Amino acid sequence: METFGLRIIASDKIFYDGRCRKLIIPATDGEKGILAYHENMVIAIAVGIAHMELEEGQWTDVAVGTGFAEIVNNRVTLLVDTAERPEDIDVRRAEEQRERAEEQMRQKQSIQEYYHTQASLARAMNRLKLAQEKKWNL
Repeated sequence: METFGLRIIASDKIFYDGRCRKLIIPATDGEKGILAYHENMVIAIAVGIAHMELEEGQWTDVAVGTGFAEIVNNRVTLLVDTAERPEDIDVRRAEEQRERAEEQMRQKQSIQEYYHTQASLARAMNRLKLAQEKKWNL
């Protein structure tokens, strides 16, 4: 099967730079699949789990934050807030973040604070979801 160049850039590092066979990303309007020679486009990425098939049958899951994907000339660039592998997720810390965000949601907040807290809660829940999936798949 054909491959394409994939580069995942998080706010703090280049998370991945190499070849990929298939990529499934969480878009704002549902999951989007990308194969080699995909049509050129830009896609908004939502907080969620991206799935990469790097080699035949070898899938890697990545927790990603908001951002966008640019597909041009058989190369895909994901520019996201965060990108984390399941083994890099500190479950205890993610639980604390979730609890803190849930408590803040119960407080009176301005609209801006509410959306900020909502985004924090979504990131924490996404980390916990990926960590739990990998725990059960061992």
